[in-house]
Amino acid sequence: TVYSDDAGIERIFPFDILPRIITAAEWAHVEKGIQQRLKALNLFLKDIYHEQQILKDNIIPAELIATCPHYLREAAGIKVPHDIYVHISGIDLIRGEDGTFYILEDNLRTPSGVSYMLENREVTKRLFPELLAQANVRMVGNYPLLLHNNLMALSPRQISNPTVVLLTPGIYNSAYYEHTFLARQMGIQLVEGRDLLIQNHKVYMKTTSGLQQVDVIYRRIDDEFMDPLLFRPDSMLGVAGIMSAYRKGTVALANAVGNGVADDKAVYAYVPAMIKYYLNEEPILPNVPTYQMSNEDERKHVFENMHRMVVKRTNQSGGYGMLMGNKAGDEEIQQFKDEITKHPREFIAQPIIQLSTVPCFINGTLQPRHVDLRPYALCGPDGVQIVPGGLTRVALREGSLVVNSSQGGGSKDTWVVD
Repeated sequence: TVYSDDAGIERIFPFDILPRIITAAEWAHVEKGIQQRLKALNLFLKDIYHEQQILKDNIIPAELIATCPHYLREAAGIKVPHDIYVHISGIDLIRGEDGTFYILEDNLRTPSGVSYMLENREVTKRLFPELLAQANVRMVGNYPLLLHNNLMALSPRQISNPTVVLLTPGIYNSAYYEHTFLARQMGIQLVEGRDLLIQNHKVYMKTTSGLQQVDVIYRRIDDEFMDPLLFRPDSMLGVAGIMSAYRKGTVALANAVGNGVADDKAVYAYVPAMIKYYLNEEPILPNVPTYQMSNEDERKHVFENMHRMVVKRTNQSGGYGMLMGNKAGDEEIQQFKDEITKHPREFIAQPIIQLSTVPCFINGTLQPRHVDLRPYALCGPDGVQIVPGGLTRVALREGSLVVNSSQGGGSKDTWVVD
């Protein structure tokens, strides 16, 4: 579903038949970098909702967190199983002209797209059955199994078969296809808010044979819709009272509530500092250089070089609320400048990096198109597991750098080859 488009709730997500190839050595570097980053981000989330030591040590400005709309005071002090906040993440990477992989953004709330990665591989198997085996392509098909095992490990009740459910906002959500796909692959119930209720600070699912206690909820609903008693009172998607059950520890939520503070685009600039602070290591994968609009000198520099910048709103995703300086007219640039001057905290700017291109099969010929990569990482009690590959998103329009599916992008299979 594309929200800005009224052509109905389903549309084709284009698939390019030529796989993107990544060598084992390149992948090992990416994997190490993502594992390091997620370790630091988990420690940051634990710290920010408990001791706040990183703020006391002035590594991150306290006002940056205080003004972050996704920092939820309601989540402060909640003890989460195994101290893991980010169970499922999609880390967006791009590759510059020099071949360096950069981290573009961290998706730590309800990242989507993993079902497309799995479906892309299924299609490739049908197209090139012999080739996959001959080329030693690493498999991605065990993702649902790894995810299911990680979710089971979060259960607060020590029982052999805890009840895990996937909570979806319903059929009008842009990722509803993925919710049904993953629930089916994991063999768990797909539920909406109206299927759950709270009794004695425990979550129960309504079934034909009566109420059944729920231990783990893989939620695909944003924080503000989770509990109408605490957040948006008009939300019909969540479950009234679920946060009290969560605080009591009778139910586990994946991902944790309040993660948005760590993937705010203004906080993103400080992740390398978090890695040094919590892990005492140098970042393996660099950030894209980022200018904070609340800093006067950086804002002045950006305003002077708008045609070379991409300006993003700090709390929007899916390619919305963005300005590509090289494609924008003077009027649009002026509008953004006025907005930035009024609300500097809500914007960041980054130099436009020429994304690497890969060959795509378009209209019967091979043509280069810009791509990014979203590997999916699962954090569990045994550490961070990353499925080899991920979703390669393709900007199908010639010369375009916007790869988001909601903006008309496509995807291709990603082969990590030994």
